[in-house]
Amino acid sequence: MRYSKWIGLAAALLLITAAFLPWVRIESQHIVVSGVDATGTNYGKPAYIHFVLLAFFILFTIVPRLWAKRGNLFVVALNSAWALRNFLVIGTCKAGECPTRETGFYLMLLASALMLYSALFPDIKIKPESAG
Repeated sequence: MRYSKWIGLAAALLLITAAFLPWVRIESQHIVVSGVDATGTNYGKPAYIHFVLLAFFILFTIVPRLWAKRGNLFVVALNSAWALRNFLVIGTCKAGECPTRETGFYLMLLASALMLYSALFPDIKIKPESAG
Protein backbone atom coordinates (compact mmCIF):
# COMPACT_ATOMS: atom_id res chain seq x y z
CA MET A 1 0.00 0.00 0.00
CA ARG A 2 1.19 3.47 -0.80
CA TYR A 3 0.67 5.18 2.55
CA SER A 4 1.10 2.25 4.92
CA LYS A 5 4.35 3.60 6.40
CA TRP A 6 2.67 6.89 7.30
CA ILE A 7 -0.40 5.13 8.65
CA GLY A 8 1.86 3.03 10.87
CA LEU A 9 3.81 6.02 12.16
CA ALA A 10 0.57 7.90 12.88
CA ALA A 11 -0.71 4.81 14.71
CA ALA A 12 2.50 4.78 16.77
CA LEU A 13 1.83 8.37 17.83
CA LEU A 14 -1.76 7.42 18.61
CA LEU A 15 -0.54 4.56 20.80
CA ILE A 16 1.77 6.89 22.71
CA THR A 17 -1.11 9.30 23.25
CA ALA A 18 -3.46 6.49 24.30
CA ALA A 19 -0.96 5.27 26.90
CA PHE A 20 -1.35 8.52 28.84
CA LEU A 21 -5.15 8.67 28.57
CA PRO A 22 -7.38 6.85 31.09
CA TRP A 23 -7.96 3.21 30.18
CA VAL A 24 -10.42 2.04 32.82
CA ARG A 25 -12.18 3.52 35.82
CA ILE A 26 -12.88 1.37 38.89
CA GLU A 27 -15.70 3.20 40.65
CA SER A 28 -15.78 1.34 43.99
CA GLN A 29 -12.12 2.06 44.73
CA HIS A 30 -12.04 5.47 42.99
CA ILE A 31 -9.14 4.39 40.77
CA VAL A 32 -8.38 5.53 37.24
CA VAL A 33 -5.98 3.20 35.42
CA SER A 34 -3.94 4.41 32.46
CA GLY A 35 -1.13 2.71 30.59
CA VAL A 36 1.58 4.44 32.61
CA ASP A 37 -0.21 4.79 35.95
CA ALA A 38 -1.99 1.85 37.52
CA THR A 39 -1.65 2.94 41.14
CA GLY A 40 -3.85 0.92 43.46
CA THR A 41 -3.87 -2.18 41.25
CA ASN A 42 -1.55 -5.07 40.49
CA TYR A 43 -1.34 -4.29 36.77
CA GLY A 44 2.05 -2.61 36.84
CA LYS A 45 2.71 -0.21 33.96
CA PRO A 46 1.45 -2.03 30.87
CA ALA A 47 2.27 0.72 28.37
CA TYR A 48 6.02 0.47 28.96
CA ILE A 49 6.19 -2.74 26.92
CA HIS A 50 4.29 -0.93 24.18
CA PHE A 51 6.95 1.81 24.27
CA VAL A 52 9.80 -0.69 23.83
CA LEU A 53 8.01 -2.40 20.96
CA LEU A 54 7.23 1.01 19.42
CA ALA A 55 10.93 1.86 19.27
CA PHE A 56 11.59 -1.29 17.22
CA PHE A 57 8.47 -0.69 15.12
CA ILE A 58 9.54 2.83 14.17
CA LEU A 59 13.09 1.69 13.40
CA PHE A 60 11.93 -1.23 11.24
CA THR A 61 9.33 0.90 9.48
CA ILE A 62 11.90 3.51 8.44
CA VAL A 63 14.59 1.04 7.28
CA PRO A 64 13.88 0.09 3.63
CA ARG A 65 15.18 -3.49 3.80
CA LEU A 66 13.35 -6.78 3.55
CA TRP A 67 14.78 -8.10 6.83
CA ALA A 68 13.42 -5.00 8.61
CA LYS A 69 9.94 -5.59 7.22
CA ARG A 70 10.04 -9.21 8.35
CA GLY A 71 11.25 -8.18 11.80
CA ASN A 72 8.48 -5.61 11.91
CA LEU A 73 5.89 -8.38 11.50
CA PHE A 74 7.28 -10.06 14.60
CA VAL A 75 7.27 -6.79 16.56
CA VAL A 76 3.69 -5.87 15.67
CA ALA A 77 2.53 -9.42 16.43
CA LEU A 78 3.97 -9.04 19.94
CA ASN A 79 2.47 -5.57 20.25
CA SER A 80 -0.97 -6.77 19.15
CA ALA A 81 -0.82 -9.71 21.54
CA TRP A 82 0.16 -7.38 24.40
CA ALA A 83 -2.70 -5.01 23.51
CA LEU A 84 -5.17 -7.89 23.49
CA ARG A 85 -3.79 -9.13 26.81
CA ASN A 86 -4.23 -5.66 28.32
CA PHE A 87 -7.76 -5.46 27.00
CA LEU A 88 -8.68 -8.85 28.45
CA VAL A 89 -6.89 -8.58 31.80
CA ILE A 90 -7.42 -4.94 32.73
CA GLY A 91 -10.95 -4.59 31.37
CA THR A 92 -12.53 -7.74 32.81
CA CYS A 93 -14.94 -7.97 35.69
CA LYS A 94 -13.48 -9.18 39.00
CA ALA A 95 -15.36 -10.04 42.18
CA GLY A 96 -18.59 -8.74 40.76
CA GLU A 97 -17.16 -5.35 39.83
CA CYS A 98 -16.83 -4.35 36.19
CA PRO A 99 -14.54 -1.43 35.42
CA THR A 100 -15.73 1.28 33.07
CA ARG A 101 -13.68 1.22 29.88
CA GLU A 102 -12.50 4.65 28.78
CA THR A 103 -11.50 6.09 25.39
CA GLY A 104 -7.76 5.48 25.78
CA PHE A 105 -8.40 1.76 26.10
CA TYR A 106 -10.09 1.58 22.71
CA LEU A 107 -7.53 3.90 21.11
CA MET A 108 -4.77 1.53 22.27
CA LEU A 109 -6.49 -1.36 20.48
CA LEU A 110 -7.12 0.71 17.35
CA ALA A 111 -3.51 1.89 17.18
CA SER A 112 -2.21 -1.67 17.56
CA ALA A 113 -4.51 -2.86 14.77
CA LEU A 114 -3.37 -0.03 12.47
CA MET A 115 0.27 -0.87 13.18
CA LEU A 116 -0.45 -4.49 12.28
CA TYR A 117 -2.08 -3.35 9.04
CA SER A 118 0.92 -1.19 8.11
CA ALA A 119 3.35 -4.05 8.77
CA LEU A 120 1.33 -6.50 6.71
CA PHE A 121 1.35 -4.19 3.68
CA PRO A 122 4.77 -2.47 3.66
CA ASP A 123 6.00 0.03 1.06
CA ILE A 124 8.83 -2.01 -0.42
CA LYS A 125 9.74 -3.04 -3.92
CA ILE A 126 11.38 -6.44 -4.27
CA LYS A 127 13.73 -6.88 -7.19
CA PRO A 128 13.13 -10.13 -9.10
CA GLU A 129 16.03 -12.55 -9.12
CA SER A 130 17.70 -13.20 -12.43
CA ALA A 131 17.08 -16.68 -13.81
CA GLY A 132 20.35 -17.90 -14.77
